Amino acid sequence: MIDNKVIITVAPTGAWPSKQDNPNIPLQPKEIAEEVYACWMAGAAVAHIHVRDDNNKSSMNFDKFVETVEYIRATDCDIILNLTTSGQLGLKDEERMKHLIALKPEMASYDCGSMNWMHNSVFENSPRFLEKLGLVMQENSIKPEIEIFDAGMVYNALYYLKKGVLKAPLHFQFVLGAPGGMAATVENLVFLKSLIPEGSTWGALGIGKGHLPIMFTTLALGGHVRVGMEDNIYYARGVLAKSNVEFVERARRLILEADKDIATPDEARIILGLTK
Repeated sequence: MIDNKVIITVAPTGAWPSKQDNPNIPLQPKEIAEEVYACWMAGAAVAHIHVRDDNNKSSMNFDKFVETVEYIRATDCDIILNLTTSGQLGLKDEERMKHLIALKPEMASYDCGSMNWMHNSVFENSPRFLEKLGLVMQENSIKPEIEIFDAGMVYNALYYLKKGVLKAPLHFQFVLGAPGGMAATVENLVFLKSLIPEGSTWGALGIGKGHLPIMFTTLALGGHVRVGMEDNIYYARGVLAKSNVEFVERARRLILEADKDIATPDEARIILGLTK
């Protein structure tokens, strides 16, 4: 029964964690691809991809995206690729979308508003950029993953839905616990879920120590889950994760214990309304 299926998204890299934070985090194309493959084998249906430059710094380097995606697509892995549009601050709009037009992933991130990131920089997603991005995604049959860091971003999404920049049914990803965004609390997740339109799909994650409480709440409320070192480099308190696979395997166990089933990539495509 598709209604009982839970999608596991793995976010193996992110823009900020380094090898100094956790030596096991994959940062270059081949190791990212190998980690994605292992997570797919463990039950992940979606991979949210960031890339780094040659110095392992956060980047939107076009060639790194091409290399990473080609490594993944060269295998028998049918995982859904969800490419970030926000891997580096201060870029021109076109630099944040070029890889989408060339690689045509099934999904990409759509960060639905700006905020003070980490309290020391601005995570800018201007109305101009969001309108361009929504239309580019429609033209290339890419499903927006509407990332929500604060409640106002839900209302932005509803505005762009009304304007035709976004198309229903929408898919939301609630990102809780980022400095500058809403805290990773059960109350905040329940509130955010109450704002989205009927018929939407959604998932959630808690950054750092909010990881498990938000996952438990998400499963209780009928959402999908995201795990990985982008959001949390520790498997347990004081214990660094050995790989992203550990997080996927734990999510899998929790989903099954909650009397739900794991969505395969093709089942996730049905749930999300994707065309393979």
